Amino acid sequence: MAFDKDKKFVDEAEVLKVLGHPIRLKIVAGLCTRECNVKHIWECLGLPQATVSQHLALLKNKGIIEGKRDGVEVHYSVVNDLAKKIITSI
Repeated sequence: MAFDKDKKFVDEAEVLKVLGHPIRLKIVAGLCTRECNVKHIWECLGLPQATVSQHLALLKNKGIIEGKRDGVEVHYSVVNDLAKKIITSI
């Protein structure tokens, strides 16, 4: 195996770091199967809305998920290809 000494792996390391939390990993795994709003996510996980919202904000800020507004609801989906590959490999 050859090593690419010029590749920094910064983006990849950031995605792995964010997905390293079990709640965020569950959220991304669920969102890989279908778009969901925050209420559906926190009901499925059995966690407080504030907790789920904090994790969604971090995932969104890191470019792993994206939210689309539909009236008063925001539906989230995974937009990061590396995150999708990680989820499908586990």
